[in-house]
Amino acid sequence: MMVYHCFNPPIHTSPLLHIHPLLLLRSTQQPPLLLRPTRTSISAPICSIHRNLFLYRRTRITKAHSTPMSTTTFSAGNDDSSYPELRDDSDFESVLSPDGSLSICGFGSLLSERSAKSTFPDLENFRVSKLHGFRRVFGHAAPVFFDRGIAKQETGEISSLSVEPCRGETLIITVFEINKSEVPSFIEREHEFRFLAVTPEEMTGEPFTCRAVVCARYTDEEYFQFRCKGSKELYFQRYGRYNIHKIWRDDILPCRVYLRHCVLAAKNLGEEAYDNFLDHTFLGDRRTTVREYFATTGSGIMEEEPPESLKIRYGG
Repeated sequence: MMVYHCFNPPIHTSPLLHIHPLLLLRSTQQPPLLLRPTRTSISAPICSIHRNLFLYRRTRITKAHSTPMSTTTFSAGNDDSSYPELRDDSDFESVLSPDGSLSICGFGSLLSERSAKSTFPDLENFRVSKLHGFRRVFGHAAPVFFDRGIAKQETGEISSLSVEPCRGETLIITVFEINKSEVPSFIEREHEFRFLAVTPEEMTGEPFTCRAVVCARYTDEEYFQFRCKGSKELYFQRYGRYNIHKIWRDDILPCRVYLRHCVLAAKNLGEEAYDNFLDHTFLGDRRTTVREYFATTGSGIMEEEPPESLKIRYGG
């Protein structure tokens, strides 16, 4: 087993995104990303504007679980929380409920029951829940926005959402169940993410009896190693053909159509979920909330209509 531990060496982050996000997005053309997997250290932000350096060490999982878990665990590093990481189909067996279903956490487009059912038509028990110790971040490029013609690469408005551990944060999410037969398609759909097993709460504060899966921030190095299996061809098929040479970034902005959709979906869940999304969802700088973004350079996004062909898909 491996547990990831981190510390926070202070480094300076560019203030430009916070001051005027839309001005800093032109960068020079980079060569194709050549990634070398390493077992010593990687960089990833967790709970501040500083980057965090994850250090690996081998350890044994001590947290009890109803099903033996032989997976890697992910530790936030700044508290005692750790989350089993699920890398392939067999790992997901450890978080199945007794009836063979899998609980999925929705935090972006899956806040919308209509969106969730468009992806998982046979889902069951769609409900609102809470997830402690995580925050939302617009911090990675999403190929689907290029496929659908809603990415604006010239302004850097190409980012989708993930979550990452953050002590003291709480998210209002949705949870629903899918059949275990749908796990391979779920992995394919969310290919760029780290899958973590978490324990949400009912809105009443009662913890779930079975763990759920949430799509968390990955790193480019791990994505290339574990999802692409070190294949440059597969990476090109997924990202390179869109001229994306780095996936996880802090200098890009939310895809406008997608952000509007997520906000509408949260609003449809009620005032608490709506406010939670606005105040606990951050741009890549991890300082600017969506509410603050709407008050400055993101103003007008909620008044824009999606393309006609996507009005239902991205209608909240």
